[in-house]
Amino acid sequence: MHSDTIAAIATPLGGEGGIGVIRISGPDSLRIIRSIFKPSTKEPLVSHQIRHGWIVDNSDMVDQVVVSYMKAPRSYTGENVVEISGHGGGTVLKHVLELAVKAGARIAHRVSRSKKLSL
Repeated sequence: MHSDTIAAIATPLGGEGGIGVIRISGPDSLRIIRSIFKPSTKEPLVSHQIRHGWIVDNSDMVDQVVVSYMKAPRSYTGENVVEISGHGGGTVLKHVLELAVKAGARIAHRVSRSKKLSL
């Protein structure tokens, strides 16, 4: 595992889906989402539960979203993971990703499909 926190758009850009997902994975994922997410209720983010709210850029609302938090080790990566599900437009998804990077994540590197997994 890496010690940094990564973020990426997890759904295809330019697809026909109405929902787009951004995934943030790593030790700072919870801190990052707290800095860009304004929940619609006062309930805290709890592992494996969904919260409704808005992604904000300073005080400007960027998108209405649902956020799920998966605390390590019970996640896809074994690390803390946050998934932001919002509207599927590429412009909005790129803006949300940019906010996550400004808050401390780095863009995830692509993994070559030609690399073989060792079992």
